[in-house]
Amino acid sequence: MKAAAILIASVGFTFAASADDIVFHSMEGASANLPFSAAVEAGGFVFASGQIGDKDGKLVEGGMAAEAKQAMENTKAAFARAGVGMDRVVKCTVFLADISEWADFNKVYVTYFPGNKPARSAFGANGLAMGAKVELECIAKK
Repeated sequence: MKAAAILIASVGFTFAASADDIVFHSMEGASANLPFSAAVEAGGFVFASGQIGDKDGKLVEGGMAAEAKQAMENTKAAFARAGVGMDRVVKCTVFLADISEWADFNKVYVTYFPGNKPARSAFGANGLAMGAKVELECIAKK
């Protein structure tokens, strides 16, 4: 018996994938017991879970620049587990604890996308996990 198709619509694109085509990539290290996957492959895309600027289960010190860099590195690592580089990222959503730090985040963000830039949204948020300043969620094409 074949698995039913899963239909997902998100921000302007739609795709279908059978349950057999879905691959879950687990978290590692201090995050291994969290209730979500680092990344999930489906329908030719890789969806990275939201990443904050933590390392070994603790937020890095140094403010927005340090947290943004670590969140980007954590995102890069989630995609690497799925065999995808940052050059394949097509969409990112950025959540900022303080929207006034948008420009500070962008200074770090652009260094990870020196060529084409993914489509992106950014929002001010009222509270992020672990008191983080930024959380980044991205989608890449496999």
